[in-house]
Amino acid sequence: MENKRNIPFSPPDISEREIEEVVDTLRSGWITTGPKVKKLEALLAEQIGVSKCVCLNSQTACAEMTLRVLGIGAGDEVITCAYTYTASASVIDHVGANVVLIDCQQESLEMDYDALDAAVTEKTKAIIPVDIAGIPCDYDRIFEIVERKKALFKPNTDLQKAIGRVAVVTDAAHALGAAWHGKQVGAIADFTNFSFHAVKNFTTAEGGACAWRTIDGVDDEIIYKQFQLLSLHGQSKDALAKTQLGAWEYDIVGPYFKCNMTDIMGAIGLGQFERYPAMLARRREIIERYDAALHPLGVKTLKHYTDEYTSSGHLYLTRIPGITAKQRNEIIIQMAERGIATNVHYKPLPMHTAYKNLGFDIADYPHAYAMYANEITLPLHTRLSDEDIEYILENYCEIVKSYIK
Repeated sequence: MENKRNIPFSPPDISEREIEEVVDTLRSGWITTGPKVKKLEALLAEQIGVSKCVCLNSQTACAEMTLRVLGIGAGDEVITCAYTYTASASVIDHVGANVVLIDCQQESLEMDYDALDAAVTEKTKAIIPVDIAGIPCDYDRIFEIVERKKALFKPNTDLQKAIGRVAVVTDAAHALGAAWHGKQVGAIADFTNFSFHAVKNFTTAEGGACAWRTIDGVDDEIIYKQFQLLSLHGQSKDALAKTQLGAWEYDIVGPYFKCNMTDIMGAIGLGQFERYPAMLARRREIIERYDAALHPLGVKTLKHYTDEYTSSGHLYLTRIPGITAKQRNEIIIQMAERGIATNVHYKPLPMHTAYKNLGFDIADYPHAYAMYANEITLPLHTRLSDEDIEYILENYCEIVKSYIK
């Protein structure tokens, strides 16, 4: 075996292009929300195929502000999947609504759509599906359910009334650049929230964006303005508008929040945007090499590229048939001893203290537990060299062979 390498799990891919943009921002004297954030919003909206998009400081902020724009709160229910990261569900709690968790399908990370169907009640105001690993959900099925359940829906706000049914608010933290039936993720659900955190395909260090489909009878500019107010203290003018001659005066229209994106973050995003098509293509190359080596061993992986959809290739989740959670952890340690960082995506929400305290029990989510117990995520990022990939595969295959019966 070749000399031991040190392969991190998911370092950010930052080039001189991003550094130049950030330096330009620092020299400009404008470092908070300003022209670079506005430019990034416009580029993303055009790429996704929507009228407007708003950039904030995280996907979590985008998701919470979306629920607030929709007017969701106490007494309402919002449904999401138990197999996800906490941000998919915590935002429901933040706005005072009730978290409803459903299991995933057997042998799948997608939510159980039959269980989703059964979970929709007259209190349900939104569904938060999760495009896990960058793979789009079955939106045909999700929209079929919410359309069929229209008669149950009781709108509380004008926006809810305009939508006329349970809103589909996707957690697409992993999925910028993914497409489903030829449409970009971001132009499919009613609202879609992306993450630009340091470990994501496309990064602004921290950050995120919300894109939405145009809703009949609702001006996209009004929705955009509502996000601006919610994310900047309810202040009627942003800092850029206040710099106009004599334009210091503003109003506070509500006691809102502070979660705007800065131009420093936006500058990183502008550099990333130029490079992103090539980064997505490289991720696909890596996934295809992983698949070719691991499928013959019987290792189970997700399908990232089909006739129905194209993934953003964010995470490479593997499952080793027949192993226990204890054996899974042994494999992770053995990989670490060889200098390869791996991870687990995800420990289902009902296994965490916060969600146990909300009354959830993992025993009620057997499919989610089964998917978690033998899952190992391999490094998948655009700083991996071909030699790194060979090293990962050589070691993983060697270790895994001794566990597969």
